[in-house]
Amino acid sequence: MSNTLTITDAARSRMSCRAFLDTPVPEDTVRAILDAARWAPSGGNLQPWHVHVVTGDALEDLHGRITPRFDTLPLAEGAEYQVYPVPLSPPYTGRRFKCGADLYASLDIPREDRPARYRQYARNFVLFGAPVGIFVSIDRQMGPPQWADVGMFCQTVMLLAREHGLHTCAQEAWTFWHKTMTDFLELPENMMLFCGIALGHADMDHPVNNWRTERAEVDDFAVFRGF
Repeated sequence: MSNTLTITDAARSRMSCRAFLDTPVPEDTVRAILDAARWAPSGGNLQPWHVHVVTGDALEDLHGRITPRFDTLPLAEGAEYQVYPVPLSPPYTGRRFKCGADLYASLDIPREDRPARYRQYARNFVLFGAPVGIFVSIDRQMGPPQWADVGMFCQTVMLLAREHGLHTCAQEAWTFWHKTMTDFLELPENMMLFCGIALGHADMDHPVNNWRTERAEVDDFAVFRGF
């Protein structure tokens, strides 16, 4: 990316990348991203994020622990936290359904082809081919405000990745392997894995990267007073 990339450019060009090239990402680049991301806001300056960066042989080790058990998907080890509310009401149900429908349509996977959908879902757990996985954890004593802080940190990481010409995919799906990940990352009992972030160079020739989620217009979610 150009060094004149604006924050608006980064925000508008960020996407959930689901196909990466195997081009390595240097450690210095990842360190630069995290060094800037650490300035993300947090209430009381708690900085409640904890990060593990995995690549190379370590990432191959992780794949080796999980890919032989893909036949247990989609439930795998069961989620440690509820990713989506149950039940989920409109308009959120419609947005989630449309996102999934557009994703599978880009891959020519019909709704009734459940095995193909599971195979695509399993791609989460090889980071969609990304060479770097960033795994973000949070202390179990933290509440919703600190989870929001961790979300802001993750967004900052993803925007900074665009400055370096990289793409990302934030993946709460990793919670379905929370037991394996706790062991692999050697997390103490007080720590919970929140998400993974796949990081690398996007394969822009892949059809899965050539559609975009629809977004509500500003007036659909914002109220302006006093202007």
